[in-house]
Amino acid sequence: MADLMRGMKRTHYCTEVTTADIGKEVVVGGFTAKQRDKGELVFIDLRDRTGILQLIFDDSTDRAVMQKAKEVRSEYVLMARGTVRRRESINPDIPTGEIEIFVTELRILAKAQTPPFHITDETDTNEELRLRYRYLDLRRRQLQENLMKRARITKVARDFFADNGFIEIDTPMMMKSTPEGARDYVVPSRVHKGSFYALPQSPQIYKQLLMVAGFDRYVQFARCFRDEDLRADRQPEFTQIDLEMSFVEMEDIMEMGENFIKYLMKEVMDVEITESLPRLTYKDAMERYGSDKPDIRYGMEITDLSDLVKDCGFGVFTGAIEAGGSVRGIVVKNGASVYTRKEIDKLTEHARGIGAKGLAFVRWVDEKPNCSFAKFFSEEELGTLLARLGCERGDVALIVADKDRVTLPVLGALRQICAKRMDIIPEGYAFLWITEFPFFEWDDEAGKWVAMHHPFTMPLDECLPYLDSDPGSVRAKAYDLVLNGVELCSGSIRITDSELQEKMFKSLGLTPEEIEAKFGFLVDAYKYGAPPHGGLGLGLDRLTMLLCGAQNLRDVIAFPKVQNASELMSGCPAPIDQSQLDELSIACLETE
Repeated sequence: MADLMRGMKRTHYCTEVTTADIGKEVVVGGFTAKQRDKGELVFIDLRDRTGILQLIFDDSTDRAVMQKAKEVRSEYVLMARGTVRRRESINPDIPTGEIEIFVTELRILAKAQTPPFHITDETDTNEELRLRYRYLDLRRRQLQENLMKRARITKVARDFFADNGFIEIDTPMMMKSTPEGARDYVVPSRVHKGSFYALPQSPQIYKQLLMVAGFDRYVQFARCFRDEDLRADRQPEFTQIDLEMSFVEMEDIMEMGENFIKYLMKEVMDVEITESLPRLTYKDAMERYGSDKPDIRYGMEITDLSDLVKDCGFGVFTGAIEAGGSVRGIVVKNGASVYTRKEIDKLTEHARGIGAKGLAFVRWVDEKPNCSFAKFFSEEELGTLLARLGCERGDVALIVADKDRVTLPVLGALRQICAKRMDIIPEGYAFLWITEFPFFEWDDEAGKWVAMHHPFTMPLDECLPYLDSDPGSVRAKAYDLVLNGVELCSGSIRITDSELQEKMFKSLGLTPEEIEAKFGFLVDAYKYGAPPHGGLGLGLDRLTMLLCGAQNLRDVIAFPKVQNASELMSGCPAPIDQSQLDELSIACLETE
């Protein structure tokens, strides 16, 4: 390769060549996007990470150079020297559409087999095939732009936190397994037979210990690992912009996070955010949107109808209220033309699939609305209910009756489905803070209260008396930042009192022995004095996905995993040699 490139040093990336360079000699390098042989006229579209540039060879081209040009095929790696000139036929679709290079020297640095799929900006090739040949898929313009924007976001973040006094510190990639809410990926120890490291789900404990150590502003672009089922916005390994601050209150951390977002949006997206980011408590978010990460770019808010229907005689409604639940609904404006009875039946099945017992509806097409529960209401009572909902002719109302833990998330899910179907979600970026999360949530399977966040989160001061007597009323000094219905970051103020921390562990059902085994080093550290501190972790992958307008995290990660946590290109995970297993004293058992 060195011999092939000797005397041929690249002077420009493809899109760095402009009309200002007309008449100049340049050297460019890249992959062949397309070759067109017209006999005595050959065109090559050369592609690098910046875009496309046309190379041209004609009847005045040196014969040896023309012969090489005729040999070129898709994805050949080339370097070309030539003179920039104005194109006869302008292509307005690319930045270099006014110019071309008349090539005087061409070198084929590497030939390429015919790729398993055509490498174009827009592709309908199935994703599985593209992931098997990810290194080829990554040549596509969109993926390259996504990864370059990710690099830009990372640089801007590093600059911001460095300028604000944060010290970047790496924490261990192999640590002790501690409960963090998901299953750990574990690493066997060769030296300590039968013992295992865990890959970090987050640097949570270490960054708290850094606060104890006196590093009062820490940041890390931390790799995190969680063995959990994958979704479009989740991967088993991900990157978190992780930070912690000492001698602060919740407002200080939220202000820092907000300032970072405003700086980032201006630097990366050229979007100026001048006002404070809006806030909702967890309770308000659930009651209005049915989600603790709502997309607030559109309306369709949930309406409580319980007081209007408590005595209606419709057992579904009255029974839910008598059992301590509620009756709530949403309205799909102008939805009657889209949501036929058949379509509403599909929504009903979906609602049942996520926990609802059924779905009541009003579909108002003609003068008189079609109502699934009309026989239990007078015309006046139904009119009052529709007025409360804001339902008018042409609309569809969807109503769920159950316990709030069912009613609210079911309507939240239907709200998202209907908004997408009606195509009412506007463009733009809607950030939102969610605060005052419940400290505990009830686990039906375990039959006990469990921490909604990690067990180091501080309860609100006024909730401390309820830790033992009324866990369901305890709210946390915790906060999430949401963007367009996606959770971007989560954080909290930490417990720094060793006695309170032990109390929290015990309230979660941990015995003194379990506390010592899992968290003894942290409890001991707090006995030597811990400043008040808190922090947050912001998902770099999710942030990049949203700012790129991508639909999936895989589109902003160079070598992602698929749904079963495997990587199709390399074939991992894969069996290892028996000798390696023997060295680790591990035996693999067959399971059904």
